[in-house]
This record gives sequence, structure tokens and C-alpha cells, in this order.
Amino acid sequence: MRKLIAFDEDTFAKLTQLGRDRMATIQELADEAFADVLKKHGIPIDLRDALRKSAAPSRAATPGKTRSRTRKASS
Repeated sequence: MRKLIAFDEDTFAKLTQLGRDRMATIQELADEAFADVLKKHGIPIDLRDALRKSAAPSRAATPGKTRSRTRKASS
């Protein structure tokens, strides 16, 4: 799928320079940025990530060990 995204001139120049420095294309930089946003919000990036996430036990289903400390009353 092909979509267009507009950048202001300064941002585009900085992205172009970053691409040159890292020997990457603007597309590769965009792929990395969008993957980071999806990961930040807990959305699987690809099939492997989705399967890994679905196979992991949910925290609600398996309660973790919690310690509750009771304070000793001072006399």
C-alpha cells in the first residue's frame, strides 16, 4: 500500500541527513519509527510478534507473587 506523508523542509533535510549518516533510506527510517510507535502502544508489529504476545500468559490470568508487609505496632 502506498501513502504520502508531508514534511516541512527542515524536518525533511534532517531526515535525509540522518539517512545518509546511517546509510538508510527515508522508507527504512519511517518503518523503524512506526514500528516503535506500535510497540509503545502494545500493538503487534508482525505475525511473529502477534504470536509471541498471544502465547504469553496474561497477567490477569496468572497472578504474580505479592508480598504484603504488616507493620509492627509501636508501643
